[in-house]
Amino acid sequence: MAFTFEKNKDISDIIIVQPKVFWDERWFFMETYNQKEFTNNWIDTIFIQDNHSKSNKWTFRGFHFQTQNTQSKLVRVLRWSVLDFAIDLRKISDTYGKFVIEILSWENKKQLFIPKWFAHGFLALEDESEFAYKCDDLYNPESEWWIIYNDADINIPWDEIMEKYIIENIILSEKDKKNMWLKDFEKISPF
Repeated sequence: MAFTFEKNKDISDIIIVQPKVFWDERWFFMETYNQKEFTNNWIDTIFIQDNHSKSNKWTFRGFHFQTQNTQSKLVRVLRWSVLDFAIDLRKISDTYGKFVIEILSWENKKQLFIPKWFAHGFLALEDESEFAYKCDDLYNPESEWWIIYNDADINIPWDEIMEKYIIENIILSEKDKKNMWLKDFEKISPF
């Protein structure tokens, strides 16, 4: 097998994928996706779109999701490192409103599978962090929504994160500054 697959201990629908890395004097080689292996390990998804972003240190992108053309994502870091977040938006789920945080980096080469009906975001921990992800549906700007990164009801430990990484200010886009609260989205959620 070219991968190991592990269900997240807090939200089992989120899968941590660890590619097998082959090192030699030239550097390394690894598979990043193999449909057969993924299908045999809980990820029976056909990906149809790839995205790639580059972010400055302390940039936060998220928490994004779509209410139509909902997207499962397979995310990874190509260069440097990020804190990756996923929030369960499924109202019927036992883990509704709960989140996971995973460090993804070019060194650990971990990937995270995030199923449909989750909000996703990441915080770049280094300048020029490059992030790539596969989606199983196309981007639909008319159905894109955002949850504010510091929503108190979600209770992500931002004070601890800011202290641990010595962050003075998180950088947000104008769009991400206008995000809504989970309790407001819950009133209109189709999930």
